[in-house]
Amino acid sequence: MSLRLSTVILPVRRWHEGGRDQWLRAEELGFHTAYTYDHLAWRSFRDGPWFGAVPTLTAAAAATERMRLGTLVTSPNFRHPVTLAKELISLDDISDGRITLGIGAGGNGFDATTLLKENQEPWTPRERADRFGEFVPLLDRLLTEDSVTYEGTFYSATEARNIPGCVQRPRLPFAVAATGPRGLRLAARHGQAWVTTGDPKISETGTPEQSREAIRGQIEKLGKACADVGRDVAELDKVLLTGFTPDRNRPLASLDAFVDFAGKHVELGFTEIVVHAPIPDSDFAADQAVFEQIATEALAQLT
Repeated sequence: MSLRLSTVILPVRRWHEGGRDQWLRAEELGFHTAYTYDHLAWRSFRDGPWFGAVPTLTAAAAATERMRLGTLVTSPNFRHPVTLAKELISLDDISDGRITLGIGAGGNGFDATTLLKENQEPWTPRERADRFGEFVPLLDRLLTEDSVTYEGTFYSATEARNIPGCVQRPRLPFAVAATGPRGLRLAARHGQAWVTTGDPKISETGTPEQSREAIRGQIEKLGKACADVGRDVAELDKVLLTGFTPDRNRPLASLDAFVDFAGKHVELGFTEIVVHAPIPDSDFAADQAVFEQIATEALAQLT
């Protein structure tokens, strides 16, 4: 598989005040996919503008022509498989088959607490994993079968109809974000791609070398999970979402810095590297000119 370069556009701009232009520019720059985060709010952006992922992607699908689009990532924290499937089928249709669903178990934060009643505790990591384990297979069925009836521990569906299904067959691709054994098994069974941000345990205190070694271990575990279900791990794209490893800011410091960073991760087996579109005065502040130079020149030096 050849290396792909993609971007994340956070949904923080009004569509007619720069939002639309960002998606159009990403396509002009040649990014393979432009993703957006699917959150109710996120970290330091909580008290500022933050728009919904599905409407944003719908608008982007209507504005662009070639670039793939997707979430990175959607989670069960505030989504239900039945309603999500209907939205995804519609989005896949509007985009003419250009949607990838990045999906993960979710974590702590505003997504985990916004819908809670007073004094209600958010799900534990085990509970999130339990829900994720039911969410992904059910969503797989909902996107591939015309009618689904299901009764599970957390989710149910009674003759849920999804006609005509996805433009992409048998359904739009899943990019499963996972590092634990249960999530990796879901990636092996249901994913067309696997996503990691590195090892969160060493993101603040580790070294770049330690980070790459931890990621190497994740890929080895993914390979075992694939072998356990009789699948070749080479069938899965391997996606690195940058910005969360110990050298989080360095990749966008210069073209040379990015090529060095990306090259070392390509050696680990990654087929897609995702960079954040710059946002001034935030954790994702970067030089727009450097970002655009990376988009247009980096792949030539890496292939």
